[in-house]
Amino acid sequence: MRFALEALSADVPAEQIAAARDFYRSRAPGRGPADFAELEEARAKKPAPRSVVPPPLEEMVEVAGLRVPVRISLPTEGPPQGVHLGIHGGGFYMGTAAQGDERHRALADALRIAVIGIDYRLAPEHPWPAAPDDCEAVALWLVEQAETRFGTARLTIGGSSAGATLALATLVRLRDRGVAGRFAGAALRFGTWDLSARTPSGRLIADEYFIQAYVGHVPDHDRTRPDISPLYADLSGLPPALLVVGSEDILLEDNLTMAGRLAAAGNDVELRIYPASPHGFTGHPTALAATALDGINSWLSERFG
Repeated sequence: MRFALEALSADVPAEQIAAARDFYRSRAPGRGPADFAELEEARAKKPAPRSVVPPPLEEMVEVAGLRVPVRISLPTEGPPQGVHLGIHGGGFYMGTAAQGDERHRALADALRIAVIGIDYRLAPEHPWPAAPDDCEAVALWLVEQAETRFGTARLTIGGSSAGATLALATLVRLRDRGVAGRFAGAALRFGTWDLSARTPSGRLIADEYFIQAYVGHVPDHDRTRPDISPLYADLSGLPPALLVVGSEDILLEDNLTMAGRLAAAGNDVELRIYPASPHGFTGHPTALAATALDGINSWLSERFG
């Protein structure tokens, strides 16, 4: 058997790849905050998300004693044909649901679906398991209330980076409750699958402050818990998954491993690797990123079809 990374690459026009390479050559590589003081500074400097029209509805979901703020983007034309639960990234310690408003508005109108953004609690003020608790609560709310509230029980879930980690951890929790099958698919962008420093990618990010902020209170030997590092979970009985990652992503190896583990567990899984792309590339202003997002939209549309 031949196994070549190029064979797994998404089909992207050559000019988009060249333009992406030029973009990243001219872009200084970033780094995350090194301590809480730098995190507070980064949070303060983060620009406010641009407003969208119509704006999302802001509500508080209450499930099992938890109250979780959500932002609901409804399609501008007609009733929703499905509901997508979108979980923002940001290293478990940055970001808000509002940062996804533009993406969620476009997705809601393109697919004629409702899109739910979650303002889960952030570390280090609220370390693990606060974030997955909040995400599970909203997912259970959708399982119980989507048809009544939105007129459809067709559900999908997705997220980027830490949001992808939380999305998959949520599905594992729902599987254990016997309701993961209510979700028709999971679109997972460049997930952080190992926070235990036991995998190649996990070791590369082991010194990052976000890990200390999120699970610093958890002993090293316990960080392979599925809720923290989904790569070690029992992955059987999960809905179809789309994994999207860049060929230059520091987490590429773990995303390859996660795709293999999902497939070995008997799940329907598709892996798309985008050339010349680092971590977080779908949030960058390149034609290649737009192509990747269009591909995710098409994949989700098939789940709702």
